[in-house]
Amino acid sequence: MSAASPLAETWAIGARVSTYLLAGVPAAALDGSPSGKGRTVRDLFAHIHDVRLLWLKAARPDLMEGLAKIGSGSTADHAALAAALDASAAAIERMVAEAAAGDGRVKGFKPHATAFVGYLLSHEAHHRGQITQALRIAGMPLDKKVSFGLWEWGVR
Repeated sequence: MSAASPLAETWAIGARVSTYLLAGVPAAALDGSPSGKGRTVRDLFAHIHDVRLLWLKAARPDLMEGLAKIGSGSTADHAALAAALDASAAAIERMVAEAAAGDGRVKGFKPHATAFVGYLLSHEAHHRGQITQALRIAGMPLDKKVSFGLWEWGVR
């Protein structure tokens, strides 16, 4: 990442936090849900990835190559979810870096690329909160190291 793109690096750090959370979720907990019904932990990670793809499809379909929707009800394991999240994060990072270096805009999003990154980071943080709540409700809370690690952006 070039020093000229702190916006893209900010996105990348936030995206790595989501993948870091996934790594801290026990495999047995992927099918838990906040209320015992609705989206599971696995579905929430899939949703994070799939929303990234929605934005890529709308703004930069050329960056969609090799990316596929996971969808609700998937049986994707940790490795598949992590690979999908890493790939979609990289595509968004490229889109943001190029927008920042260009006219500062992401097609289809107002007002500008900085607000777009804020929007995506907020969206993902919301779902990370749902995931951590689901794990607590299911009696499988995150390890304290992982919980605190979500806030260690300087090392993610």
